[in-house]
Amino acid sequence: MRLASQPKGERYSPLYFLSSLGAGGLAVSFFMYLMWMTPRPGQPIPTFASLLAAFQEGGMAMQAMIVVSLLAFLYFAVTHVRLLVWNLRQAAAWKQSEAYAAFRQGNAESQLMVVPLTLAMSVNVAFIAGAVFVPGLWGIAEYLFPFAILAFAAIGVHALRIFTGFLGRVLTEGGFSCAKNNSLGQMLSVFALAMVGVGFSASAAMSQNLVTSAIAFMGAAFFVTAALVMGAIMLVLGFRAMMENKADKETAPTLWIVIPFVTVAGIAIYRLNMALMHNFGVAWAPGSVFSYLTFLLALQLVFGLIGYAVMKRFGYFEHYIAGEGRSPGSFALICPGVALFVFANFFINPGLVGIGLVEAYSPVYFALYLPLVVLQLKTIQVYWKLNAKLVAEEPKVPARMVPAE
Repeated sequence: MRLASQPKGERYSPLYFLSSLGAGGLAVSFFMYLMWMTPRPGQPIPTFASLLAAFQEGGMAMQAMIVVSLLAFLYFAVTHVRLLVWNLRQAAAWKQSEAYAAFRQGNAESQLMVVPLTLAMSVNVAFIAGAVFVPGLWGIAEYLFPFAILAFAAIGVHALRIFTGFLGRVLTEGGFSCAKNNSLGQMLSVFALAMVGVGFSASAAMSQNLVTSAIAFMGAAFFVTAALVMGAIMLVLGFRAMMENKADKETAPTLWIVIPFVTVAGIAIYRLNMALMHNFGVAWAPGSVFSYLTFLLALQLVFGLIGYAVMKRFGYFEHYIAGEGRSPGSFALICPGVALFVFANFFINPGLVGIGLVEAYSPVYFALYLPLVVLQLKTIQVYWKLNAKLVAEEPKVPARMVPAE
C-alpha cells in the first residue's frame, strides 16, 4: 500500500492515528495464537527459543501456525510503523494550519489523546517483536523491564498533559458543548490512559524482581484507576447527550469503544493479579479468574449489540464502509474487532481451560476459535478497505484529451 504523499492540511484529523493503532492491534491478535497454542515452559510469553523448539518438535499444523502467525504479525507490525510515521508527518503539517487552532478550542481537542494511545501500542508491538524475533533477548528481559517502564512513564506523562490540559480548559473556561457530545468519542481519551496502564502491567506480571514488579504495579494501578474513573464520567456524559440529541451518525462507531477499553483495562487487572500471585503470594483461584473474565466478556457483548443496532439503523456500514462515505473515525471499527478477539483468547484459555471445562487443543477448543477467526478475518477485510479509501495514495486520473479547434 502506497500512502498519500501530499499533506492533508486542514482536512487532517488525529483520528487517522487509529489506522496505525489498528495495524498494531492486528499484529497483537496474531501473537495470541503463539501465546496460547505453543508450549512455553517456565515463561510467561513465547520467545524465539520456545517457538524454535515448538517448530522443530511439532507437526505440520504447529509449524504452519507458527509461520503464518509470525509472518502476519510482521506484516501488521511494519504497517503499524509506516502509518505511525505517516501520521506524525501529517500531524506536523496540520499543526501549522488555522484549523488546528480552532480544533484546540472545541470538544474534539481530546482526540489528541490518540497520539499517546498509538505510541503505547508501539511499545507493546516492539516488546513482542523483540521477544519472538531476537534470539536470546528474553534472557536479559529483567534488564529491559525498567526501560519499558520508563517508556510507558514518558508516554503516560504526555497523555496526562494532553488530558489535564483539555479538562483544565473546559472546567475553567467552559465551551464544552454537551449537545455535540452525542457519541462516546470522549472515551477515546480514557482508552489511552488504560493502554498506558496495561503497558505497565506487563512488567509487573512478568518481572521476577520484586522492586521492578512493584513499581510497574503502582504505575499500572494509577493509570487504570484514572481510566476507570474518567471512563465512568465520559460514559454517562456521552449517553446523556445521545439520549437527548440522538447519536451522531458519523461518530456512531464510538459506541464500540467500550469493547477495547474493557479489554485493555481488564487484561491490565488480570496481569496485576498474576503479579500478586507470582511475586507477592496472593492466591487467585481458577474459578475467580473464570468469573472475572466472564463478566467482562458479557459487558463487551452488551455494548457490541447496542453499537450494532445503532449503526445498522443509521446505515453506517453501507455508507462509510461499502459506500462513498469517508470518515477517519471509521477506523474506530478496527479496535473493537481486535479487542474482542484478544479478550476471547483470555476467556477461552485462562477462563474455560483454566477451570477444566474445556480441554486445550481438543475439538471443542478449536471449535470455540472458529468464530474468532471469522471475526479476525472480517476485521482485516474492513481495515484494508478503510486504508485503501482513507490513507492510500489516490490514483492520478489523466487529463481528458481536448481536440484542437
